Amino acid sequence: MADRDISFASFNLYNLQLPGEAIYSDADGWTQEIYDRKIRWTGDTLARLSPDFVGFQELWARQALVDALESAGLSDSHTPLVPPDHDGRSIVCAGAVREEILVGEPEWITDFPDEMVLRSEGDDPQTEAIAVNLSSFSRPVLHARVQPHPTTPVIDVFVCHFKSRRPTQIWRDDWYDRDVHGDHVTALGYAISTIRRTAEAAALRVIVTKIAKETDTPVVIIGDMNDGKQSNTLNILTEQPSYLAPLSFGGVDNGLYTAQTLQEYRSTRDVYYTHIFKKDRESLDHILFSEQFYDNSDDRLWLFREMIVENDHLNVDDHKFSGTGDHGVIRTEFRWKPTDKAKAALGMG
Repeated sequence: MADRDISFASFNLYNLQLPGEAIYSDADGWTQEIYDRKIRWTGDTLARLSPDFVGFQELWARQALVDALESAGLSDSHTPLVPPDHDGRSIVCAGAVREEILVGEPEWITDFPDEMVLRSEGDDPQTEAIAVNLSSFSRPVLHARVQPHPTTPVIDVFVCHFKSRRPTQIWRDDWYDRDVHGDHVTALGYAISTIRRTAEAAALRVIVTKIAKETDTPVVIIGDMNDGKQSNTLNILTEQPSYLAPLSFGGVDNGLYTAQTLQEYRSTRDVYYTHIFKKDRESLDHILFSEQFYDNSDDRLWLFREMIVENDHLNVDDHKFSGTGDHGVIRTEFRWKPTDKAKAALGMG
């Protein structure tokens, strides 16, 4: 790619932990043999995709990421991004970035912003008051900044991993009464997980709005959002911008566009999936981006080239044995092609 082009990827590592180290309640974790398979498969996938920036979910140990980058042949070109105080006893969002494009030090955002308030007295006489008392991300969000070339703007990149859609295990809680709640444990658990994931999406949207609204700052969100393109989770994050016809121009100041939708414009059918559950194929992993990456925006800087989905490994449910992941890996690439308006704003003539 040209110096000012850039590519991003999202990669759920499926509990990448060092061999023999605990994974949740599994005190023994991966065997050395399975670990070696995971590193080999992860490295091969990274080598094929070779993104400038990749956002990871479900990383346990920094050394495991280092091993994967070495296996991919990227250890000399890419810098691993892992919280400096991470002790390997929980999963984190992480990253790897082509060393020369990283700007400053990354941060991991745990607390919701102060503006994040989910409380209402009801907006009509039939609606009672509601309050959601959540104040932090279940998986801290990675925030890094990259600059593909000295002549391009700096891009704010976020890597997230929202709450799973699996029902929350309320039977562990003190208030749970099997005689009272036992028949409803699944419905209540799903509702709680949905509320948590919705709150996390809203909190990240607030953070992005503070950066992107009424500015020309390019923003990219990468992550396992545990919801589909048409879900409320994605609607909150994207603010549902309109996609215009090929010869029309527009763009939304505060909207985020999905790589999946732009790839669908270039395809004859929608066959993109990153997860299989009960034979239902769906996309839970996404790369979202501001209008600076949207083809038909007046303020476009980068032109969407393509999205690649590596998902053949999902057709065999043997991930714990084969070392493969349980999510597809997605990569999207953008070519530097600013509009005349954007060139003028950058003083490029």
